[in-house]
Amino acid sequence: MLQLLQSIQKNYLSSTAYKVEVIMVDNASTDDSVHSIKKAFPWVKIIEAKQNNGFADGNNLALRQAEGRYVMLLNSDTEFTADSQLDIVIEYLDKNSQVAVLTPRLELNTGELDPASHRGEPTPWASFCYFSGLAKSLPKSKFLAQYHQTYQDITQTHAIDACSGAAMVVRSSAMKEVGYLDESFFMYAEDLDWCRRFREKGYSVIFFPAVKILHHKYQSGMASGDQKTAEKTSRYFYLTMLQYYDKYYRTKYPELLRQGIKLFVHLKTKGGSI
Repeated sequence: MLQLLQSIQKNYLSSTAYKVEVIMVDNASTDDSVHSIKKAFPWVKIIEAKQNNGFADGNNLALRQAEGRYVMLLNSDTEFTADSQLDIVIEYLDKNSQVAVLTPRLELNTGELDPASHRGEPTPWASFCYFSGLAKSLPKSKFLAQYHQTYQDITQTHAIDACSGAAMVVRSSAMKEVGYLDESFFMYAEDLDWCRRFREKGYSVIFFPAVKILHHKYQSGMASGDQKTAEKTSRYFYLTMLQYYDKYYRTKYPELLRQGIKLFVHLKTKGGSI
């Protein structure tokens, strides 16, 4: 978090033409991070949650207090660079009122695109193609590669189905219409769910590669090197797949398909529970 706040101060707040408020939610941490941040960054508004109720709940605490016409979710493991000039994002959104959600190019330490920021709707077919390896074998096939929409030109601005909550800009007026993140999702899929709800209201989700943000992935949801935490985080990923399926697809497909997905999740999580 310290690295993120330092990068925001250096690479954005020092040059932006807009008034910006920064809200940090502390999900019941047990170290001295809150004290350190208060001392180093007095301009940060801190919300101290009494307990960790998950990604959606934590972000919603801040979203309910945010006052700007646009809000931006940021994971603590992201970092602003010289290419993170959000003013052009604001200008784009001001000119395109049908856009409710926008993601910058979320870039991994390798320089590659974080695929989670460029998503298609995880239909049963799209998910099957991804997990079976069909999408990877034919990444330019619109029919097979819907999961991450790898057939699209990632050098150009374009519509996608969903992006990652690690770095997403949301129109506040649209958020008031659609509602906040679904807190029944503890970790993962809450961003997919939110993007879908915006699309169902007729709004667009846009991938905007002119602005870049670094993602030091897997540093927010788990402690580096902590095997137990890593396994727990992995279980959330797969268990959430079934939760998302139940919310949007269970009534549309035979129960046999759900049982197949449930078996897949069971095998991936080794039958473990959270």
